[in-house]
Amino acid sequence: MTNNFLKSVVRVASVAPEIDVANIDFNVQSIVKGAKDAFASGAKVIVFPELSITGYTCGDLFFQASFIERALVGLAEIADQTKNIEAIMAVGLPIIQNGKMYNCGAVMQSGKIIGVIPKQTIPNKREFYEARWFSSGRKIRNQVLHIADQLVPFGVDMVFHEKNSGMVLGLEICEDLWSPVPPSSHLALFGANVILNLSASNALVGKSMRREELIRVHSEKLLCAYIYASSGPFESTSELVFSSHCVIAECGKLLSEDRRIIFDSKIVFADIDLEFIVHERLLSPGFSEEFELYGVRVISIDSITNHQDVALGSLRHNPSRPFIPGNDAEKGIVCSEIISIQSAALCKKMLAGKFNKVVIGISGGLDSTLALLVAELSFRKLGLAKDGIIGVTMPGFGTSRRTYQNAVALIDALGISLREVPIIDSSNINFRDIGHDPDCHDVTYQNVQARVRTQILMNLANKESSFVLGTGDLSESALGWCTFNGDHMSMYQINCGIPKTLVKHLVEWLSEDSYLFNSRAIIQDILSTPISPELLPLGADGNEIQATEELVGPYELNDYFLYNFIRNGYRPEKIFYFSRMAFAGKYNEKILLHWLDAFFKRFFSQQYKRSAVPDGPKIGSVGLSPKTDWRMPSDLSAVAWLKEIEKMKRNYD
Repeated sequence: MTNNFLKSVVRVASVAPEIDVANIDFNVQSIVKGAKDAFASGAKVIVFPELSITGYTCGDLFFQASFIERALVGLAEIADQTKNIEAIMAVGLPIIQNGKMYNCGAVMQSGKIIGVIPKQTIPNKREFYEARWFSSGRKIRNQVLHIADQLVPFGVDMVFHEKNSGMVLGLEICEDLWSPVPPSSHLALFGANVILNLSASNALVGKSMRREELIRVHSEKLLCAYIYASSGPFESTSELVFSSHCVIAECGKLLSEDRRIIFDSKIVFADIDLEFIVHERLLSPGFSEEFELYGVRVISIDSITNHQDVALGSLRHNPSRPFIPGNDAEKGIVCSEIISIQSAALCKKMLAGKFNKVVIGISGGLDSTLALLVAELSFRKLGLAKDGIIGVTMPGFGTSRRTYQNAVALIDALGISLREVPIIDSSNINFRDIGHDPDCHDVTYQNVQARVRTQILMNLANKESSFVLGTGDLSESALGWCTFNGDHMSMYQINCGIPKTLVKHLVEWLSEDSYLFNSRAIIQDILSTPISPELLPLGADGNEIQATEELVGPYELNDYFLYNFIRNGYRPEKIFYFSRMAFAGKYNEKILLHWLDAFFKRFFSQQYKRSAVPDGPKIGSVGLSPKTDWRMPSDLSAVAWLKEIEKMKRNYD
């Protein structure tokens, strides 16, 4: 199976090498070693610190013309010794041009110097006094340099394009990033999707955190990958200490970082995804507008082949449960924010309609439990009597004793109103009216029950001058796992932005609240109850025989597929590739492909249900509401996606 989709995944490296200030020969060898080590690990882009050939802290040695000439020789030596490295390299050195000296970044590949970019923002404050030696290169455009018998483009007006991956590189140096309008902002609008920053930033208390945040946020603003390499403690410590801070970010996410001050060379790697960056830019109005910009030179660079022994993408953050907060520190913050959004949405709905009652169908399952807990919190916020929450249990042919008892017990523990309306008689009347044999347990048999329940909720809400609070979640919407005009419908869908894996996580988090102490045991049992629609008659042992995840697939897989399809814009082949890493040891390739195929078939065929959904609050970056997020005709063809999956399935037959 070819992995052409992986051409957009690029391994990059930020290198802080050991240097010896003003010892160019030593520095050249250290840079060459760092380049070879990074390339051997699969890096296609390798970034070194500012003035790395000479050292940043050379002081007035920068006035020595012979020293500057030796730096140029060092650059040529690096190029000569890296002929077999086809990765793009960026190293720092001082260069004299037109009687002025510039702090520059030189870009090279396979032994050829392909461009030199001067620093634009020259700091001259507090501990920095670069203006003593260096001039700003802000106005340098369309010039060339003679270096090592080569004519090399020189100026701030260039980007470097690799056609195979679609990578477009731009470069800025240290303080450029801190300027009001960084050069990278302009370069990004000209297509640069990877920004390199050669830096020499000193260590101060708290500065590494501010620096990291700046890089992360800047990558989010520009929707790009940002590779930052700073010089380390091998620089002179007569006045300052340098941190060898290496940072790689992508579209607002920190991919890799090392802020340790260590007396050793350091390499930080990350796998960036250019296809994801393109996806994000297509969604951004900032990249679709027209701007008055000066031109840039587009320097073509040779295509870089992937290392066969490198698992590209293995360095990317690829959680098997992407909707779940990554660690305990985030858990409380994220869960609290989600519940606050849901509660604020419900409070506004009630205030706008002057409602003091709400009707919720309580099944003893996860979704209705979350909706009920949010409603209870909202009533407390509004100072409304909790008996205005009408929890309705509607036992039917498949209702198990466990879910029924949990539903009733939870309603009682929360002190809300209980209504019990069995649906067996009403369902049988419907079977008789439409001429359906009640012994035929097909889809009609199941959907009749779902619609009877919805009719009861709607009629009760009408009687109580209230509204029906829906309980369906985002995963069910993606899969169409609901009955059209049955549980598909409500007057407000409070869980519509929350996938099933996150629903469970939120219910578990809420159960830890001391306010719910009396309900905790009930909620824990609900959390451990297998997910089932309970629409088929019970087995001989009195337990349900329907298991939702056996029918539509494990929710952890469906939520993973959903996130990577909608949020990351991945094609099926790419989703499968990364799912193999995320679920290694848990699901084999055949199982992953089986459920991936099922996901796409359901996702495309069930759009008609999503086109007619009730209002509900958007929660995260993935949403399927036709009003705010996902607009797709319900009668389009999914052939292209399914063919791609079928081709992969043949490889594992």
